[in-house]
Amino acid sequence: MISFKNILKQYSKQTVLDIDSLDIPVGQTFGLVGNNGAGKTTLFSALLDLIKPSKGKVTNNGVDVSQSEDWKSFTTAFLDETFLIGYLMPEEYFYFIGDLRGLNKKEVDIFLSQFEDFFHGEILGGKKYLRDLSKGNQKKAGVIAALIGEPKVVILDEPFANLDPTTQIRLKAIVKDLSENKDVTVLVSSHDIQDVTEVCERIVLLEKGRVIKDLITSPQTLKELESYFKGE
Repeated sequence: MISFKNILKQYSKQTVLDIDSLDIPVGQTFGLVGNNGAGKTTLFSALLDLIKPSKGKVTNNGVDVSQSEDWKSFTTAFLDETFLIGYLMPEEYFYFIGDLRGLNKKEVDIFLSQFEDFFHGEILGGKKYLRDLSKGNQKKAGVIAALIGEPKVVILDEPFANLDPTTQIRLKAIVKDLSENKDVTVLVSSHDIQDVTEVCERIVLLEKGRVIKDLITSPQTLKELESYFKGE
């Protein structure tokens, strides 16, 4: 289980996170939605120990992320292109990540072969550095790299942004496949509430760092979220 307890994050006098309690069970596909500045990326950054909460505790499967790095052995993430190594080609990056997770090149190649449709001939064998790829292709490389090595926790921030419709559909299928493994917890944030409702079994709405809604996804969820954002 992932747990946020009494989390407060402030910059000067501005509060960007204020969450009393939020628990995410093992195996849940969890969606996070909200307007710009709602605190979505801040919440994920706290889970990855990229920022320190002003107070409170974040635990990942029993590990206090601020006190131990044991969570890194089973947790992966792609938040943005800063997670890539720009001077590497995609293959080099995938092999590097694979090596960190105990896979040899052949094992990585076998893993990558599952995603030929998703890559659409634009990632592998292109002789381009990651820094020279389009935003969409950087997103493709980063998301798939986050899945190497059978992680137990996968964190994806705005994974559908900058992707064409065909690739978005393929990525949704990938996330749904992950969700079928009840040992894998998937956390997804998005500005597109329809994307999130399609792939996540639970959705939390943040506004100004606070949990406004905590919904188990149902046929009514999209309309409920739309009504909220319309101010109805």
